Amino acid sequence: MAKAMESRKETILIKYAIFSRLLVLFLTILWRSFLQPYDTSAALNPPCLHHKDVIENPPPPLVANGVSKTLKNSVVWDSVYFLRITQCGYEYEQTYAFLPLLPFFIKLLSRTVFAPLVPLIGLRAVMVLSGYFVSNLAFVFAAIYLFRVSVIILKDTDAAFRASVIFCFNPASIFYSSIYSESLYALFSIGGVYYLLSGTSNVAVLWFALSSCARSNGVLNAGYICFQTMHRAYEALYQKKRLCLAVQVLVAGFLRCVCICLPFVVYQAYAYYNICHGHKQDELRPWCKARIPLMYSFIQSHYWGVGFLRYFQFKQLPNFLLASPILSLAVCSIKSYMTSRPELFLSLGFQATEKEKRSSARLYSLKDAYVKTSPNEGNPDFRQRKPSRKKDATVTNVAAESNSLEKSGYFSADVFPFVVHLGLMAATAFVAMHVQVATRFLSANPPLYWFASHLIASPKN
Repeated sequence: MAKAMESRKETILIKYAIFSRLLVLFLTILWRSFLQPYDTSAALNPPCLHHKDVIENPPPPLVANGVSKTLKNSVVWDSVYFLRITQCGYEYEQTYAFLPLLPFFIKLLSRTVFAPLVPLIGLRAVMVLSGYFVSNLAFVFAAIYLFRVSVIILKDTDAAFRASVIFCFNPASIFYSSIYSESLYALFSIGGVYYLLSGTSNVAVLWFALSSCARSNGVLNAGYICFQTMHRAYEALYQKKRLCLAVQVLVAGFLRCVCICLPFVVYQAYAYYNICHGHKQDELRPWCKARIPLMYSFIQSHYWGVGFLRYFQFKQLPNFLLASPILSLAVCSIKSYMTSRPELFLSLGFQATEKEKRSSARLYSLKDAYVKTSPNEGNPDFRQRKPSRKKDATVTNVAAESNSLEKSGYFSADVFPFVVHLGLMAATAFVAMHVQVATRFLSANPPLYWFASHLIASPKN
């Protein structure tokens, strides 16, 4: 019955997600028909530096020509960089700030699925169309995975559905429908969480690694692996008294974190080889001479002025006001959780009850991930029922005395690592980034939508 309900909700959610993308597209076209875009860089498309552009057949007049022109003129802001990388590769130093996953998918689609359209509307217009297709399709799947993750974490289908619908109409929606990397990052980040919670850790690592190919903050998803590894190693060492199992857990966790971060590290090495390798010492860029040559941080600082507290200027006050809604929601969600579950923050989650640790989310307990169980051990409570009856009774009494709201829904222990992740990203957005990008930077964090769903369902005071 519950599975059937989830399936119905998921089908309805898909309709909401598709409708939200069509709505954003309609509003974008409507808005552009009345106002001239502030950014006009779409019209600038010089020939590639390192190779000749593919010669396009000029599109025929009337309809095809109008479609081609409309698509090309819709490319603004960061979309220009992604399209340029797709067409010409990484030509300039500043283009390395844009990671390669989105250009890869655009090139793949423009040469396969949408290749027959090249003679009609031209190669560049086909690449633009491919970019829109990738972003919008990835968003729909990201919404589906958010719903599935929310069901596992919140254990409430209605709350999960509300949170997912809010995600479909979040304030950063325009970026999820444009040629930006937000949709791909959300898909692989949230999808990776889903597979981690489902117990398929290796698949989760692959998805997290792909998220770090879409956006640099994808490497922070390794934090979920670290959290799970920390608690599993503690259980293996102090509860099961198995040193070898604890070492196995730690080694596996470390290797998984390395795999998640490896694509971004390889990308840094690729940039170093292209820009620094083979040049004389006096010709090298400043970051090439550093002991640890970090290209990405140099580009962000040199070309966009990103740095710790560098944006704290009076003239940037409007941008802080622009980011205030999403930052306020993040702060309120974190504060509310800390107020309700202070013991989790002080203990890094180790004060979660035994029942919470045995949750289906697989964040705290080993869940027999490394050990095969006997038939009598099918029930996760069986092994501890006899030797720890007194302890279980104590835990039950403590849980009964506490407010049930604090043990379920948004205030469950399973939400804790997500709240910590949100806190790190919100702090980074506030003190070390262009604060106006906070809305899209934080928009893929599930706790924002879980907390909003919780507020909607809470009784009015």
